[in-house]
Amino acid sequence: MIRFLLPALFAFLFILESLFVELLPAELFNSDRILVPHFLMTGILFLTAYLSPKHGILYGIIFGLLFDIVYTEIIGIYLFMFPFIAYLIANMMRILQTNILIVSILSLLGITLLEVGVYELMLLIKITDLDFSTYVKIRLVPTLILNLAFIILAAYPFKKQFENAADRLRID
Repeated sequence: MIRFLLPALFAFLFILESLFVELLPAELFNSDRILVPHFLMTGILFLTAYLSPKHGILYGIIFGLLFDIVYTEIIGIYLFMFPFIAYLIANMMRILQTNILIVSILSLLGITLLEVGVYELMLLIKITDLDFSTYVKIRLVPTLILNLAFIILAAYPFKKQFENAADRLRID
């Protein structure tokens, strides 16, 4: 069951991000702000914390490549960032407790690292010319608020699902 349920869940999160962007009217939240959903990254970080770091990094590689192919013109940014952030969070989880609040805070930290990392790479290769303070005001803060709302809604179901998957893996 885990062989089909986890990939289906992450495929759903991958599609949900683009549906959210497509169906959410920009006027709803003030059109000068950019809201970027990172539902897939949240799922990967919860998977890393509650199932295993190996699974989180593997799903980070697979969906990072898929994300690069579908959404970006440069292959490698998300392919590198997704598993790297999953690895960092896995190492932090060795020190910290694995409770839902800590994992939620670390997920927001991971999303912040992803956003800032992608911004810096885009700035480095001259795809964007936004200065950092404008970037924080227009994109980073609204993105973190949106993803915090998603984490509040999805944290408990993710925790239960991945703990059940970990139990099934131990039994097999």
